[in-house]
Amino acid sequence: MAARNQTNRTVTAEQPVDPEQAAADSIASLQLRLQRKQIESTFDTNGLTVLDTLNSGNDALYVILYANNTWKYVRNRAVAKDSTIFEKYWDTSSLFPYQSVDMSSMPQSVVIDLIDSTTSYHYPYKGAVNPRGKYGPRRGRRHQGVDLPLKTGDSVYATFCGRVRISKYVRGYGNLIIIRHDNGLETYYGHLSERLVEPGTWVEAGHVIGLGGSTGRSTGPHLHFETRYYGQAFDPERLIDFKNGTLCRETFLLKRSFFSIYSNAGQDFEDEIANEEQDKKEAAEKAAMRYHKIRSGDTLGALAIKYGTTVSNICRLNGIKSTTILRIGRTLRVR
Repeated sequence: MAARNQTNRTVTAEQPVDPEQAAADSIASLQLRLQRKQIESTFDTNGLTVLDTLNSGNDALYVILYANNTWKYVRNRAVAKDSTIFEKYWDTSSLFPYQSVDMSSMPQSVVIDLIDSTTSYHYPYKGAVNPRGKYGPRRGRRHQGVDLPLKTGDSVYATFCGRVRISKYVRGYGNLIIIRHDNGLETYYGHLSERLVEPGTWVEAGHVIGLGGSTGRSTGPHLHFETRYYGQAFDPERLIDFKNGTLCRETFLLKRSFFSIYSNAGQDFEDEIANEEQDKKEAAEKAAMRYHKIRSGDTLGALAIKYGTTVSNICRLNGIKSTTILRIGRTLRVR
């Protein structure tokens, strides 16, 4: 029954919360956040003049106003979401401080919030992944990140908000920056020509952390980008559409099966160089291939003389015999 206060206004009694309905609503909300989307990169604040910083009414948040009439929420890092994230296994010199972590005890899947109303996303660099630089094993060799072609000096951005754990030159990676994020993920940015942040620095998504380059074991300017959870690598393209620069979902269900069986403390760039050299060799061989369409009067002997090869080689390339009848219109590989 409705109660009346002293000013004679009607106050409706609160309805009890149905636990089952609350659980169903929570699951529905999670399912919605897990759905694949195209989440645009946050606007670039690098170089913008800050006009004012306002209190949001929440100690953990404040509002920044910029000179171009835009604004954004920024977390108060003195009230971190989970300060232990930036304390436990925190090491500013070792790439892999997780030796004591027992990954076998990790659940089959972990729900990881990538963005929310107070955190944002920015592509590390916008551009298609090099077809020869995708994540995963190739010819028995491992590649634990993705390679994004760029020009030396191009800006490289922090993908999510976080704290810089590593900023130094590392054999293989060259100039490397590792950022740890509130959700436990770490992102790696390798082969940089310059590093613009130091260990311990807090960066917002979209902050320019370095410039693209080709330092370390690299065959040309590109960004080597990795995503890791407790040191275990998984495919960054599960999170980001690099060609369009968009984030694929708000919340990510990270499964143990996503981790590379080859994951270790770092990337073996000797393998990457070997893959590059093998790719070049195969490309050269493909470019050298020659074909001939059979016309009236053609013989294997005449084709061998014309293309500077032998009858036996033409037969081997096409799986035929020297006595095979050549049918007009058939295409033979001659080199």
